[in-house]
Amino acid sequence: MKIKIGPYINWIGPYQIADMLCFWVKPVKNEYGSKDKPDWVHQFGKRLSKNSKGEESLLSKVCHWIHSKRKQTVEVKIDYWDTWNMNSTLAIIILPMLKQLRDKKHGSPFVRDEDVPEGLNLRSTEAPPKENEWDTDENHFKRWDWVLDEIIWGFEQEHPDCDWDAQYHTGVIDTEWIPITDENGNQLFEMKKTEKDTSHFDIEGYKAHSERIDNAMLLFGRYYRGLWD
Repeated sequence: MKIKIGPYINWIGPYQIADMLCFWVKPVKNEYGSKDKPDWVHQFGKRLSKNSKGEESLLSKVCHWIHSKRKQTVEVKIDYWDTWNMNSTLAIIILPMLKQLRDKKHGSPFVRDEDVPEGLNLRSTEAPPKENEWDTDENHFKRWDWVLDEIIWGFEQEHPDCDWDAQYHTGVIDTEWIPITDENGNQLFEMKKTEKDTSHFDIEGYKAHSERIDNAMLLFGRYYRGLWD
């Protein structure tokens, strides 16, 4: 497998050109508290974007034409062995991306209450009353953090370096083949544990672990379109 994906193509138009031409102008705080160039720089960009008739300027048209010709670099080559254990192959790629998103994210999609456990103070019904109906509840971002962590955990289990089911096998396996005869008189062999066999398989623990992985993958699919920064 070989994948090369370049950065997204940034839009460069009249306003951005005005900002670059006024590179010496220091940003100042606006009415929202964030820093931005003075309003006259914005007005300069506005003049560059329109002609004397108020129509789109030639500069703006040229900017749109140039942008339409610029393409993001995307190269993907899939080898036939990449689909032998595709779930493990994808985990190698997806896992570091999920971890970076968790560490760098700037927002959160809406997460349904039923997708997070009760009793962990994550559901909207477990949050203090909202001041306004349109406000997000205090657990809004906490729910997304939990979902992301759970998805990451699931892909960690699918990673080829993880052998999660080994923890549910304990003891030593010791078996022997015992000759038997079936109802038709045919000679067969049956495998049986010996007295030295101390092996044990925690089937309930295995099922619970496996079901948690399945739920993590369901969350990944449900909130796939929320994987943005």
